[in-house]
Amino acid sequence: MKLGSVRISALIFFMIYVIGLILVVSPSASYAQVTLDEPDGKALIESLRNGGLVVFLRHADTAGMPCDSLYRIGQREGQRNLSRDGQEQARRIGQMLAELNIPLQEPILSSPVFRARDTAELAFGLERVEITDSLIADDYAGTYGVSWVINEHQRLFAMPPSSGLNQILVGHRTPALISLGGRVSRTEFPEGAAIIMLPVDGEVVVLGVLSIVPSPNPGVDRC
Repeated sequence: MKLGSVRISALIFFMIYVIGLILVVSPSASYAQVTLDEPDGKALIESLRNGGLVVFLRHADTAGMPCDSLYRIGQREGQRNLSRDGQEQARRIGQMLAELNIPLQEPILSSPVFRARDTAELAFGLERVEITDSLIADDYAGTYGVSWVINEHQRLFAMPPSSGLNQILVGHRTPALISLGGRVSRTEFPEGAAIIMLPVDGEVVVLGVLSIVPSPNPGVDRC
């Protein structure tokens, strides 16, 4: 796909995203992110210790890094990559989940885009991570098409993990938020935050947004 076509597709997709958020009106929208020290954060940790949840982890910090320009899977140059702060944030996320005794299903699933892949591998270890195009960023969808990306996110969100375990998915903000129909706001889902979900009979119940390791550069990123 030519770069111009990719940019046009990304623009159309973003317009659909914005319209979708405007049209969605729900008493549960949207969840404020909470930290581990807050009562709601502690409740989410207890739920995670029991297993049975799906955790969508947004890639770690990319502040100050160049925005995507080439949109080529497997080519680091031209992608928006983790900052040094983001690399450390990713490591700390993995360490924190281990310290909190959160049981994880393997493999950890990650987008092939390097900022997500690096987050997963730094947090959980290369040998525990499986790369899947199902979690690809919307602007890297290429011949898959954006609809396929959204459908795959929704499929993975609704798939219960094995008993007593939690499935970690590492990916990108826009397809995740669209897949959830506006139940989580982009301003409440910074880099490194996690959406905690309970799959029930093919549906997805959002339990909250957890800041496991707070973003070193909070705020909505510029890319």
